[in-house]
Amino acid sequence: MKTTSTGLHYSAEEGIRVIGLMSGTSLDGLDICYVEFKKIAGKWEYKILIAEDEGYSDDLKKKLATAQNMSALDYALLNSDYGIYLGERVKAFIERHGIEPHFVASHGSTVFHQPALRFTTQIGSGAGIAAETGVDCVCDFRTTDVALHGQGAPLVPIGDRNLFGDFDYCLNMGGFSNISSESFTEGADGKKVATRIAYDISPVNYVMNYYMRQIGQEYDKDGELARSGKVCKELLDALNNLPFYTQVGPKSLAREWVEKEVFPLLDSYGLSRADLLCTFCEHVAQQISRNIKGGRVLLTGGGALNKYLVERMQANAPQCEYFVPDTLTINFKEALIFAFLGALYVVDEPNCMSSVTGARYNCIGGALYKAGGVANL
Repeated sequence: MKTTSTGLHYSAEEGIRVIGLMSGTSLDGLDICYVEFKKIAGKWEYKILIAEDEGYSDDLKKKLATAQNMSALDYALLNSDYGIYLGERVKAFIERHGIEPHFVASHGSTVFHQPALRFTTQIGSGAGIAAETGVDCVCDFRTTDVALHGQGAPLVPIGDRNLFGDFDYCLNMGGFSNISSESFTEGADGKKVATRIAYDISPVNYVMNYYMRQIGQEYDKDGELARSGKVCKELLDALNNLPFYTQVGPKSLAREWVEKEVFPLLDSYGLSRADLLCTFCEHVAQQISRNIKGGRVLLTGGGALNKYLVERMQANAPQCEYFVPDTLTINFKEALIFAFLGALYVVDEPNCMSSVTGARYNCIGGALYKAGGVANL
C-alpha cells in the first residue's frame, strides 16, 4: 500500500472496491456498478459484485436534455441538484446491499463537449455525491485531457486494453458508437510496439431513442420497428457523406453535432418512423463495417441488444466475429470502466491515453471530493 499524490492510501494488489456511475447521452437512466479491482502479477482483473440501473423521472430527463439552453443560475442549480440526486441514489444502493466501497467514480451527464474550444462539461456535483454518501468521490474525468488539446473522448479504451485485451476490437454502442483496438508498429529494436487507438464512429441510441420517444417509447425493442421499414437510399447516401466520416482520428462526437447535422437531415426526408429507423440502422452498420478490418469484436452498450442492428452489422462485415457478452457486461461496461478510471486515479496511474484522444501526453484525469469530516482545526 502506498500514499499517492491524492493523499489516498490504496493497494491495487489487495483490492480496490469502487462504485462506478454512468449516465449516457441517451439519457435512459443511471447505471450503478459496484466492482472490485485487483492487480495480479502486473495485470488488472475485475469482478462486478452488484450492478443496477435506475430510470430517470420525466422531469429529470427533461432538465438534463435541455440543460444547454438554461440560464447560468438554473444550470448551476441543476449541477448541484443532480449531484445530490446521484448521492442519494448511491447512499440507498450502499444501504440496500450493506456494502463498504472505498470511493465513488462518477462520469456525470455531458451537457457541452467542444474540445476544439478546449472545454467540456459533465454535470453532477462531486461534492454533492460525497456529502450525501459519506464516501469520497472522483469525477470530472475529461477536462484535463481537453485542456491538453485532447478530445476528452473516448476514455473507455484504457479499460478495453487492461480488462478486455483478448479481443481484436472493443465496440461500444451507447448514445454513440466508439471503437478501440491495438495498432502495431515496428520499434527501433525491430520489436512490435502496441499503441491503443480509438475514436467515435457514429451516433446510435442517441438518435434512435430520440425518435422512439416521440411516439411514447423509450427505445426500439430488438429493432423491430426498424426491421419493418425500408432503406431510403438517398438519405442513406446523404448520411454516409457527412464530413465527419472522412476525418481521421482522434475524433469524437457529441450532442451538438447531432442536433446541427443529423436531425435536420433525417427530418428533411419526411419518412415514416419505420423507414427512418431502418435507414439509420443501415447507416450505423455501414459506418461500423468501414472501421473494422476483421477479427474478434466485443459488443457492449444498449445497441448490442438491438437484434436487427447487429444483424445488419454482420451482413455488412462478414469478416468479423461479433461477441455479445453477458447482460452485466453489455449493460454496465461503461460504468465498470469509469470505476476503473477512478481506480487508476487513486493509484496515480494515467487513465487518459493521448494516443486515443490526441492530447499532448497521457494524463491522470479527475477531481477528488473528500467526504471525511475534520474534527479539529
